[in-house]
Amino acid sequence: MAMKLVCLDLEGVLVPEIWIAFSKASGIPELKRTTRDEPDYDKLMNWRLGILKEHGLGLKEIQETIATIDPIPGAKEFLDELRSITQVIIISDTFTQFATPLMKKLGWPTIFCNTLEVAENGEITGFKMRIEQSKLTTVKALHSIGYETIACGDSFNDLGMIQYGKNGFLFKSTEQIKKDYPQIPAYETYDELLAAIKSVL
Repeated sequence: MAMKLVCLDLEGVLVPEIWIAFSKASGIPELKRTTRDEPDYDKLMNWRLGILKEHGLGLKEIQETIATIDPIPGAKEFLDELRSITQVIIISDTFTQFATPLMKKLGWPTIFCNTLEVAENGEITGFKMRIEQSKLTTVKALHSIGYETIACGDSFNDLGMIQYGKNGFLFKSTEQIKKDYPQIPAYETYDELLAAIKSVL
């Protein structure tokens, strides 16, 4: 019997979308776009960096917003219970510089994410993706070392890892994604998701 491992997306699943929160805080509505709107992450990030540059905003301003973000109510309890029964890895397209304060609030779970390139003046000059198609590639790598994955996410860029694994679930996803992928069970509450994961562990 293979060892099972749960892979969770971060934003939209455990914490609110960072860019949406920053869009509100900075008063720049264009920054509301997320992977739910733009499946091409590279394109999305380059576009965001252009907007930050235009407004003279850098890492410090985004981190100040992140400091005010709390996990979605119930997320930490869900994660604590899940981690008491199985291994959990958060696989996110976010960046270490954004995720660290949120990991603290979630009790320091393991996260695989990317890195921002930041100039001395705090300007975000670029970003370094850990690997191409990081979520799917990571799940494939876990399978290659003898794990079966149960993956869960809310967005376009989670579909690869959700469909590749033994079991996958949508959580707090969009009506459109749920309609396009009716074969993937979709849940709205942590209790439902926990029960679904427990049933396949």
